[in-house]
Amino acid sequence: MKTKSNKLVWTSILTAIASSLCCIAPLLAIVSGVTGAASSFAWLEPLRPYLIGFTVIVLGFAWYQQLKPKTEIHCNCDEDKPSFMQTKKFLSIITIFAILMTAFPYYSKSFYRNNKKQVTLSSISQVQKIDLGIEGMTCTGCEEHIIHAVQALDGILQVDASYKNEKATIEFDHSKVNINEIKKAIASTGYKIKEK
Repeated sequence: MKTKSNKLVWTSILTAIASSLCCIAPLLAIVSGVTGAASSFAWLEPLRPYLIGFTVIVLGFAWYQQLKPKTEIHCNCDEDKPSFMQTKKFLSIITIFAILMTAFPYYSKSFYRNNKKQVTLSSISQVQKIDLGIEGMTCTGCEEHIIHAVQALDGILQVDASYKNEKATIEFDHSKVNINEIKKAIASTGYKIKEK
C-alpha cells in the first residue's frame, strides 16, 4: 500500500509538470541563458489535455485511496504510523503543486520583467509596422518570450505576439533597428519565422 501511494504521488507530479513543460521551458531558457532551447518542448502541446486529464485521474484516485474508509483489523501488533508522504497534508501539497503547474500558461506573463524602452521619434515617417509568421508558439508563455526578446532591441515601439494566429506584429523605428535584427532576435528564442 505504501509504494502504491508513493507511485501515485510521483506520477501526478510528473504529469502535472509535463502538461505545462512547453510553457515553462521559455521561462527556464531565459533564466538559464539558453533561450534557443525554449521551443524544444513545443511537441508536448498537443498532449497537454491528455496529460492534464491523466493528472486529474491520478490525483482523484490518490484522494480516493486516502479518504476511503479503512477496514480495521484487530491485532496485538504495533501500529505503523504513516510517513509524511502518506498523509493528507502531503497529498494536499502535491494537489496544489499540480494545480499551479497546469495553470502556469495563464500566469507565466508575471515572470517576465518589463524591458520596454522609451523610444524618441524624430519623424513619424520612420515608423514601420511588420507582421511576421512564427512557428512553434503554443501558449502565452511563448508569446511573452518573443515579446521580451524583441523589446530588448533599440527602436521597438510596440510588439504583439499571438500563438493562436502564429504571428507577431511589430512597430519600430527603422532608423534604429531593421527587420533582419528583429528576425534574428526572434530566431534566438528558438521559434522559427515563416517565410512567405
